[in-house]
Amino acid sequence: MIQAFANPARFMALSAWAAPLLGLIAAGLFAVGFYWALVLSPPDYQMGETVRIMYVHVPAAWWSLGIYAFMGVASVIGFVWRHVLADVAARAAAPIGATFAGLCLVTGSLWGAPTWGTWWAWDGRLTLMLILFIVYLGYLALWAAIEDEEKAARMAGVLCMVGLAALPLLHWSVDKWSTLHQTASVFREGGSGIHPSMQGPLFTMAFAYMALFAALLMANMRSAIYRRRVDAARLRGAA
Repeated sequence: MIQAFANPARFMALSAWAAPLLGLIAAGLFAVGFYWALVLSPPDYQMGETVRIMYVHVPAAWWSLGIYAFMGVASVIGFVWRHVLADVAARAAAPIGATFAGLCLVTGSLWGAPTWGTWWAWDGRLTLMLILFIVYLGYLALWAAIEDEEKAARMAGVLCMVGLAALPLLHWSVDKWSTLHQTASVFREGGSGIHPSMQGPLFTMAFAYMALFAALLMANMRSAIYRRRVDAARLRGAA
């Protein structure tokens, strides 16, 4: 599988059928997840119906971190081994991660207003997520501002690798700092604090986000590879 992704030709052959398949899987999981979350799952005994925002907010938060970690690994591979496809993967993942981070911030505000009585607070977790969102935007801006793609990849890769330091801070912020944001509820020592009736739709939505990310990543990478091929053909024609 790794070798298939490491070679552009094999990646294109694999992604030609994998991307649409993953898109269909994502659509099915979202359909099941939304129905389970909005209709079948119970309201929370404290937050009532507003808890349903969790099924959109929490997976978006998880995968905004997960996608950035993926970008970081790809950036290290691209920076150290100068693997072009790794840089393509990191760049292709960035707009998806930025969208998930933005969705996390928006849904968090919608959830915070009735729960905390405020749309925004300079809470540790919220502030770090905002910083991560800004780093995503900075990464995309670097790629857009520098015409030389090799130079852009190096500079954006350095920014991405520096930003990796924020991920452990984000993960531990709710447990280590005094914060409005609730502490870890799903993955914590002693077991999950979420009722089993809510875990099913939550994890279904999390897998839906994962499948959507994989489908969009492949589609973005295919588009970038086609663009590079067109540019290379134009250069050959000009020569």
